[in-house]
Amino acid sequence: MQLDMTKGKIMPILLRFTIPLMIGNMFQQLYNMVDTIIVGRFVGAGALAAVGSTGTIMFLTTGFAQGVSSGFSVVVSQKYGAKDLNGVKASVANGILLSIISSILMTVFCLVIMHPLLVLMNTPADIFDNAYTYIMVISIGISANVFYNLFSAYLRAVGNSQIPLFFLIFSACLNVVLDLLLIVTFQMGVAGAAWATNLSLLISAVLCGIYIWFKAPDLKPGRNQWKLSGSITSAQLAAGVPMSIQFAITSSGTMIMQSAVNLFGSEAVAAYTAANKLENLVVQGMIAMGQTMATYGGQNYGSGDVGRIKGGVKNALIAEFIYSLAAAAIVFFLYKPCLGLFFTGNVDLNAMIPWARTYCQLCILFFVPLSTIFIFRNIMQGCGYGFLPMMGGVAELIARLIVSMASIKLSSYFLACFADPAAWLSAGVFTGVSYLFVIRKIEQTFADRPVE
Repeated sequence: MQLDMTKGKIMPILLRFTIPLMIGNMFQQLYNMVDTIIVGRFVGAGALAAVGSTGTIMFLTTGFAQGVSSGFSVVVSQKYGAKDLNGVKASVANGILLSIISSILMTVFCLVIMHPLLVLMNTPADIFDNAYTYIMVISIGISANVFYNLFSAYLRAVGNSQIPLFFLIFSACLNVVLDLLLIVTFQMGVAGAAWATNLSLLISAVLCGIYIWFKAPDLKPGRNQWKLSGSITSAQLAAGVPMSIQFAITSSGTMIMQSAVNLFGSEAVAAYTAANKLENLVVQGMIAMGQTMATYGGQNYGSGDVGRIKGGVKNALIAEFIYSLAAAAIVFFLYKPCLGLFFTGNVDLNAMIPWARTYCQLCILFFVPLSTIFIFRNIMQGCGYGFLPMMGGVAELIARLIVSMASIKLSSYFLACFADPAAWLSAGVFTGVSYLFVIRKIEQTFADRPVE
């Protein structure tokens, strides 16, 4: 099931790798939506708002897991593209050891910081306790999140996107079952939703690790490779740290935006949460293409083929433009009926719709620049250039900060919703210009290499 992306027609290869990732990402979002729907319908709109108010913090923890795993797997994909299988195995072991250390540090940090962070984010008093309970349980499960993402990223690094899809679908189904068991049967409320997420990720991480150990010999380290290597650690941290920082910067901006939305009360928070879930679902195709470009860039950088890297970006942009238009149409026509899924009959949906409509209609106008971010950012990261993608996160942060602060100052919900599109536009321009700079630098690097 491994895929060598250094040869063959580019568009079919990109789509063959992206489609399973997109399906998997959508399943992940769907079970997140199921969390929200079950909480909203069986615990209440206030509980839904509580879970929604922590969404940006969850993005921080999930982003950390994805940043670390993607960064560590970049080295694996580059060595795989260079046909250095011994280097692949050593990088896998090194990344696992680094992930153990980093996940422990992140768990302790999150458990300490969550209460003051929720206060800082203007979390409404009527949902504060539920929000704190939910995010603390999620924080306990950071290690499961890290290792599920790490093992999935390792498989993708060698061109295998089908097995991570299988385990993600399994995780999604298990999460739904656990949601119903813990929330409906055992009446655990928002804590039940959080434990369901943690347990499903943990079980999937274990199964994914078992698969690598027995079915992916190219990724299975030898006994003498279970040690931290200075050179590999340096390379993995050089890729992983900027990615994690980039996610942290981006999530900081979304937390500021959430703070602005929180000021309009729990009704606005609940409607925004439901609309945001729909938006997150449809953009998963864009994210999947970005994940593909990280693997594609890593393998082709490892093989030294800059022309193929440029061809991949061109094909990805064409595919993402078409996908963005389709995603915008889906959100435009479906946000109203989707809103009804999250609430029971005693909630006034007519009061919710204006809040949701403002956010959805603003976002779909900027799906095209959003899609380009994932392509440019991930191709640079896959080629080992982490600084400029990280600075793209800074561009997002600045845009969200300016617009969100203006929203708070002017008490404008419209501006609070515009914070996302403003960030996408800023980062899209920045990463596009950065890619042009990086690709010229890569061309020069390959031109200066001695001919063997």
